[in-house]
Amino acid sequence: MKGEISVVDMRQMTEKLKEDLTIDPKSTVVIAVDMHRGHLDPEVATQPVPPEESRRVIRNTVKLLQIVRKCGIPTIYVVLQFRSKPKPGAEQLSNPFWASIDRVKESLTPGRKSTIRDHNLVGSVQVQIIPEIAPGPNDYVIDNKKRLDSFYGTDLDILLRVLKVDTVIIIGVNTNTCVLNAAFAAFNRDLKTIVISDCVASMYGEDLHHFGLQNISRCLGWVLTVPEMEELLAASNVNTQT
Repeated sequence: MKGEISVVDMRQMTEKLKEDLTIDPKSTVVIAVDMHRGHLDPEVATQPVPPEESRRVIRNTVKLLQIVRKCGIPTIYVVLQFRSKPKPGAEQLSNPFWASIDRVKESLTPGRKSTIRDHNLVGSVQVQIIPEIAPGPNDYVIDNKKRLDSFYGTDLDILLRVLKVDTVIIIGVNTNTCVLNAAFAAFNRDLKTIVISDCVASMYGEDLHHFGLQNISRCLGWVLTVPEMEELLAASNVNTQT
C-alpha cells in the first residue's frame, strides 16, 4: 500500500457509546497494569516511558484513585517481575522475540536505552509500585505477571470472580501491549471494559500509544478521560439514590 494510512474517524460512534455507558461502582474495579518504577521512574527504569509521559500518568492516576476510592472502588495492581533463577534472564529470555531483541542488542524504547535481561527482577527497585499511587488498605496486589497478559498465569480472573466484578477500569503501561492485552482478555470474559486515556502510556512510541487507544475504543470498550470517569461515577451515584 502506497502513501500514509490515515486514521478512520469513528468519533461519532465512540461518543454514542459513551452516552450509552453506565456502571455500578459496587461491581467495578480498577486494574493498574505495571505501574512500577521499571517503567515510570526515569532514574531507575529499565524499560522507561518518556519522562513527560511518566509525569502525566502519575499525576492523572493520583486524581483517578482519589475519585474511585471515594466511591468504594478498589484497585488491583498487577506487577510483572522475573526470577533470576535458574540463571539471570531465564524467565524472560525463554520468549524467542525477547531473546532476539537481547541478542541483537536493540532497544524496545525508541531513543532510550532499555533491557529485557535485567528488567524487573524479583527484589529490585524496578518492581516497586510508584509511591504516589501506592495501594491503599482496600486494594490488592498481584505480583506474578510474567508476560503481556495480566490474566495469563495469575489469579486475576479468580479475584474478579470473588469480588463479583462486571466492569474493569484499566490503567497503566504499555498502552499497546499490556494494557491492550488486558482489554482483550477482559472483553473475552464479557467484562465491561474501560481504559482511562490520561492514565496510560507507552514506551514504544506515541504512534503505538495512539494505536492502542484507537483499537480499544473501536473494538473492545470505552476510552475515557479522568474527568469523564468522574462524571460517569457521579451519574451512577445519582441513579442509585433515585
